[in-house]
Amino acid sequence: MNGLPSVDSSNMQSQGSLLLSAYEAEVAPTDVLDPADIGPVLQGLYGEVGGIMATAKKHIREKSAYPGFKKAAEEEFGDTLWYLAALCRRMRLPLDDVFAAAANHGNFKTMGAASDVADGALAYVAMPIAAPSSADETLVRLGRSAAALLGTLPAREDVVSFARDYLDALHAARLVFSDIARGNVRKACGAFLEPKQTDLIDFDCEFDVEEQLPRRFEILVSQRRSGRSYLQWNGVFIGDPLTDNISDRDGYRFHDIFHLSYAAILHWSPVMRALIKHKRKSRPVYDEEQDSGRAIVVEEGLTAWIFSKAKELKFFEDQNKISLGMLKTIGEFVAGYEVDKCPLKLWERAILDGYSVFRQVKAAEGGWIIGDRGQRTIRYEPLDWKK
Repeated sequence: MNGLPSVDSSNMQSQGSLLLSAYEAEVAPTDVLDPADIGPVLQGLYGEVGGIMATAKKHIREKSAYPGFKKAAEEEFGDTLWYLAALCRRMRLPLDDVFAAAANHGNFKTMGAASDVADGALAYVAMPIAAPSSADETLVRLGRSAAALLGTLPAREDVVSFARDYLDALHAARLVFSDIARGNVRKACGAFLEPKQTDLIDFDCEFDVEEQLPRRFEILVSQRRSGRSYLQWNGVFIGDPLTDNISDRDGYRFHDIFHLSYAAILHWSPVMRALIKHKRKSRPVYDEEQDSGRAIVVEEGLTAWIFSKAKELKFFEDQNKISLGMLKTIGEFVAGYEVDKCPLKLWERAILDGYSVFRQVKAAEGGWIIGDRGQRTIRYEPLDWKK
């Protein structure tokens, strides 16, 4: 969409223009589909267009009752862009060339603009000059273009036609292309790529030690004859004794393990802060918005929801992945809290490692939980570990 050469995306501002070549380079490592099989890519593209239509229909039907329309639409358009980039990769078509050809028709006029990319001076932007068609019309055309790609290897003209209808649909929905592309980079890389330690955020490193989650902790989980579980930290009981609170003894009495896993790996747990009385009271805004009642309820509710899903999956035994759908829902749960800055891949690690420890504690009816925030790890040791 612009005439600048490819540059490293690290040179770009967090807002404004985003080179399609840079977008393509950023998301390429997240493409884990078979590079020789185009079928799943075409099916995925068609499915994401269906997602755009479903989101638009819901918005039309519910209007103001669906306040999340813009965010949901941006995500669906972003996922569609990801599959389009994957298709172009397999066809060896540069994504920016496809969109440049798509914008080269009567509904757009190419105009020069001062670039907001650090290494460039001038950008060429395709500006819509025709009044946008109705959302229904543009989405129908987009659906037809997606259907035309199914089957054998599509022709370049069909891919360009799809990109053109994609731009028209964006215009009709009044969405910003760079926001969609940038949001998709965050989502795809956050969900599929292992984060670098240096890129992760330590949420309380600027606070005094008594307001930090422990950098390293050893917590004893034990169960008494009553069936209640207890936590001890530095020899002191913390929290309340817990039972499963359900006729099916599923081990939920040990669910504090998950809060400990969040603390060690995500550096976040309002529940643990409350248990050990390490809230960040020196800054009232943190105490009020991040560490108090509502945040605690969100963490407890999220933990219970994940547990209900994990129970259906043998508590993630023999699994090394969490479904993207579940990770996306987790992102929705914690939106607005500091932990939403953690990539979904880190959430996946916190859940899988936490459930690994949970399964061991459940089997032994107790044990030691060892957390290391520096390494972002959590592990299990047996009850007699310290003897």
